Amino acid sequence: MNKIDVKSILPHRDPFLFVDEVLELEPLKKAVGLKLIHPDLDFFKGHFPGKPVMPGVLIIEALAQVGAIALLSDDAYKGKIAYFTGIEKAKFRKSVLPGDTLILKCEITRLRGNFGFGEGKAYVGDELVCEALISFAVN
Repeated sequence: MNKIDVKSILPHRDPFLFVDEVLELEPLKKAVGLKLIHPDLDFFKGHFPGKPVMPGVLIIEALAQVGAIALLSDDAYKGKIAYFTGIEKAKFRKSVLPGDTLILKCEITRLRGNFGFGEGKAYVGDELVCEALISFAVN
């Protein structure tokens, strides 16, 4: 999926859309997305100017968006919105810097009615940079 396809599933738009492409998708099971970390992204202007680092909360949001794509790409959830409802066990292992390519993986671990739960992991290359358990409410 390219960014136009992503926009057809998620309601987010720049500067709050953190998925540029979906590389792998199994609806209701998992999704793998990609975010190119360009040096001119707005958040770098104010987050440690002179030594820019992608804010951890935005990495978590990117993981949640990939998880939402895994849910919302299924016919049962088409046209709905996945609201981010929880974060647990978040760990930030390495900084994400301008020029990096962030690989975002989210596996849906449980579905209960309109609630989904997932395990997200973000990588730069083969190196794990962030992981968290995330939850969603779909309406």
